[in-house]
Amino acid sequence: MTEISLKIDGMTCQHCVASVKKAVDGVEGVSSSDITIGAAQVVFDEEKTSMDSIVDAVKSAGYSVMN
Repeated sequence: MTEISLKIDGMTCQHCVASVKKAVDGVEGVSSSDITIGAAQVVFDEEKTSMDSIVDAVKSAGYSVMN
């Protein structure tokens, strides 16, 4: 398992947190996520998904991932 930390721009409320959590948890291979306003800690199986797929899910939910 791999754990990553992401900084997420555009989140302002708990609805944003819920939207990002739903998007990230919907990625096959994600085993857990801890989402707060502006950040995400995600544990995933690299054999099933990648960091790029997780970032794409966050972007699809309408938010930007900062480096």
